[in-house]
Amino acid sequence: MNKLYSEFKNIIETEDRNQALNFIIEKLNGGEITIIPLYEELLKPVLKNMESSGDEKMDIWKEHIRSSIVKTILENCYPYVIKERDAKFGVETKKRVAIICPAEEYHEIGARMVADYFTLLGYQATFVGNNTPKEVFIKGIETQNLDYIAISISNPYHLVSARNTIEMIRKSSKEIKIIVGGNALLKLGEKQERLDADYYLNTFDDIIAITGGKSNETTI
Repeated sequence: MNKLYSEFKNIIETEDRNQALNFIIEKLNGGEITIIPLYEELLKPVLKNMESSGDEKMDIWKEHIRSSIVKTILENCYPYVIKERDAKFGVETKKRVAIICPAEEYHEIGARMVADYFTLLGYQATFVGNNTPKEVFIKGIETQNLDYIAISISNPYHLVSARNTIEMIRKSSKEIKIIVGGNALLKLGEKQERLDADYYLNTFDDIIAITGGKSNETTI
């Protein structure tokens, strides 16, 4: 995997979207990689391990370009997510889950990956996207007959907003289960339970445990 990551990193540093996408699709078609290792060992690291140029504005520019390339790859991976779900995991459920980012949370790549993880495990998963206003997803809860709502929080500054969001969900529905995940939880540690969610996601096993299935420890 180190070799694949090194090759992919070299490509994405050129900011060539087509070459980066073609590289990933070729590896998926050839069976050299599957969805979880792709997301965990290539896509996430290539986003986290950007080297600073010393120019903050230029670094932000490059970060946005790289994130955009990764989003393109994720969108093109969906047929492979479905194929892998049908062939490998075999965990079937009629449960419905919506994955959202709270208001002002614009980091959505992790949430998009989690939506695919739920899909892999047989959920009817809906990725709503970033910066979802409270009133909008409350209306979704009222109309979409959801079993779970998953809230992705990347920025620790949005933890208070997430807590308020959870309170609104509780008032809107007593049955729906609330799932919280994202890098911001690392800042809370054991204090994450203050958010008053039903489940806290830190690993792929945490998602599996909600419905049941085999262990495959992978951080998310």
